[in-house]
Amino acid sequence: MINSKYTKGIHAANVLLSLRLGGILNPNQEQQLIQQINTAVENKKPSLTSGQLALAILALGACKGPDGISINYSELVGDLENKFQAEIKNMEDHDGNPLTNYYQLSLDILALCLFSGNYSITEVTKILDPESKNYYFHEQFSVDTGAMAVLALICVKRSITSGQNKIDTSDLENIDNHIESLIAKILSQKTENGLLGNIYSTGEAMQALFVSSDYYNKSQWVCQKTRDTVLTEISQGAFRMPTAAAQILPALMGKTYLDVNKDSSCVYGSGNFNISTQDPISVTPAVSASQIKVNYSVVINNAKDRIVVSVADGSVFLDVMEQAQKENATLFSFTVEESSWGPYITTVQGIKANNNDRTYWELLSNGEHLSQGVGSYVVHAGDDLEVRWSTY
Repeated sequence: MINSKYTKGIHAANVLLSLRLGGILNPNQEQQLIQQINTAVENKKPSLTSGQLALAILALGACKGPDGISINYSELVGDLENKFQAEIKNMEDHDGNPLTNYYQLSLDILALCLFSGNYSITEVTKILDPESKNYYFHEQFSVDTGAMAVLALICVKRSITSGQNKIDTSDLENIDNHIESLIAKILSQKTENGLLGNIYSTGEAMQALFVSSDYYNKSQWVCQKTRDTVLTEISQGAFRMPTAAAQILPALMGKTYLDVNKDSSCVYGSGNFNISTQDPISVTPAVSASQIKVNYSVVINNAKDRIVVSVADGSVFLDVMEQAQKENATLFSFTVEESSWGPYITTVQGIKANNNDRTYWELLSNGEHLSQGVGSYVVHAGDDLEVRWSTY
């Protein structure tokens, strides 16, 4: 997690937050990550999304670090307040669509709540209404988005009941109703093996269930079953991306983002950690000299451009796209940007994804939507791979 190429700059925030909550880092590792985040915030603050800044605040303030590390939380929180208001303004101007997404908005609210930022509780209850279209992706409820909203709402509720915020009783009632509804939606996505949504949404869903036990019956969720399945997935390499690992680790340690406390001294460990006695298999796709053929298509408004390409056995989706681009740059050109989840497709044939229009480039294999990213999904001989211009 610490040394991955995807744990650089602002992308180190997720890892720092996770490892601080788990008490696993040693001070040298912590210092390395803090420096990366501070430098990114100082140099790129205007271009950071609201959620990136919120995550940086949560990571830097997860606990009280060694003397000599000075963080100007009031300035960071002030900047986050402005970015949060820009999200709301965009929703007003663009049919309820934020600049980013509801996952990031929920992160914003959580950080503002934990770090005494300014926000309207009435506005929060309106935004986080469980029936909002922004919780849905292709008409499917987004479990990790709902889970982050639950964490934010629980924080806001605690601030009310502790007397930090005074509100109308109807707002408190709405918050309770929102939490109950979101938890029901999360549990409705529980799979037979205990996962909540998919393997990558399960960690944050577990956090949400940890802090909302008053809103569901114990019989509705068996934590140990979920944990056992997650441990099996770990041994099979499901969490090789650092962000995926960072999002599951707090739940496995019994922690949540609500445990963030900038005034509580950090707990340090050796920097080494074993969650299971099982020996994990190799998590790096094995690329051999043998070649496989796969079908690759770009679909835009029902128009399909198709090609058959040869790639090395063990290649990922991105390798297929790169090979197709080499063979026909007109039909299969694309651009990517690096994210904490690895490469992310931004344009294909010059067409760019747009949050205001709720458009994006969807990845499919054999007709099924992929939960893994373009740099993670290992392709197989004969696969029908597709990049489709889609709305959500």
